[in-house]
Amino acid sequence: MDAFHALADATRRRLLERLAGGPRSAGDLAAGLPMSRPAVSKHLGLLLESGLVEVEPVGRLRHYRLRREALAVVRRFLDVLEQPPIPSEAFAALDLEVRRTTRDTAAEPHRGQEIA
Repeated sequence: MDAFHALADATRRRLLERLAGGPRSAGDLAAGLPMSRPAVSKHLGLLLESGLVEVEPVGRLRHYRLRREALAVVRRFLDVLEQPPIPSEAFAALDLEVRRTTRDTAAEPHRGQEIA
């Protein structure tokens, strides 16, 4: 499962919000959620599969931790959406300038050459 699929579910987003505050056990994460602990564990497994979460055994417990670096792909996608589109007129103007510069450069004598 990729990060986008993992983020598509409200329960998984809620779990990630809780993990943003630091590592927590599955029991802590399940507290207050309107679902069974096995259901929460299933969601945590999907978050692990997506790479958004990692787990560390601490004694008999497993502490889940948000992998902030895994959110980079989501950030990059959202950054692209934030960029204003480049109007096609800008490309036409750039093309014209490149042609003009190329033409002008070709017409100029090269250094060391004299015009007769």
